[in-house]
Amino acid sequence: MKLTVIGCSPAWPTPAGAQSGYLVEGTGRLLLDCGPGVLSRLREREGGWPNVDAVAITHFHLDHWGDLVPWIFGASYGVGRDVARPQLWLPPGGAGTLRAFGRQLAFADAIEHVFDVNEYAEGTTFSAAGFEVTPVKLAHYEEATFGMRVTDGAHTIAYTGDTAPTPRLDELARDADVFLCEATLAKPEPADDRGHMSADEAVAASREAGANRLLVIHRPDELALEPDVERAYDGQVLEL
Repeated sequence: MKLTVIGCSPAWPTPAGAQSGYLVEGTGRLLLDCGPGVLSRLREREGGWPNVDAVAITHFHLDHWGDLVPWIFGASYGVGRDVARPQLWLPPGGAGTLRAFGRQLAFADAIEHVFDVNEYAEGTTFSAAGFEVTPVKLAHYEEATFGMRVTDGAHTIAYTGDTAPTPRLDELARDADVFLCEATLAKPEPADDRGHMSADEAVAASREAGANRLLVIHRPDELALEPDVERAYDGQVLEL
């Protein structure tokens, strides 16, 4: 099992950075989220057009799905036309959400030609790219948001997407080999309006879940971390 950080910027990109995108490889290739900059990075790495078996989107904030738009155009009219159609896994109701955006941005008619569109259900494991993926509903303001627990039966990667502190993180990251945990904030938000975590909260969630390795993501470069807390970086590769 191999993990490549394609992009890990927060809602605004770090200098020359890409936003959320994490490639998990084993018998197949699964892309977790596809934010702005991710498609370009994949093309740069692989040449031509990305060849993935599945893409799974955690939620519909732009920094986690925005590059589906140029992906659809490039696979409809550009060099991606000859690449096999990957599965696209969306949150509940996500197919309608994507089509609504597509009607406004002129790609609605092409979606099903580019992707095999599916919706996952909260807590129900689905198979994608040779992995078993369990979506866990998390807490991100009013947006329906899901963390992804990905396993090949021997190793497990847990990915928060975006979330505030929630007991569900224990379910998501329990005994994971790698916990990709967001830590966007310098300090916690007001208790009645939470959608992100601080570094201290990410560390606490990882310890509580017993994750083997914490990798902090979705954090602005301008916010320092304690020396013993590991920050993800674009292009980072982990072999499990």
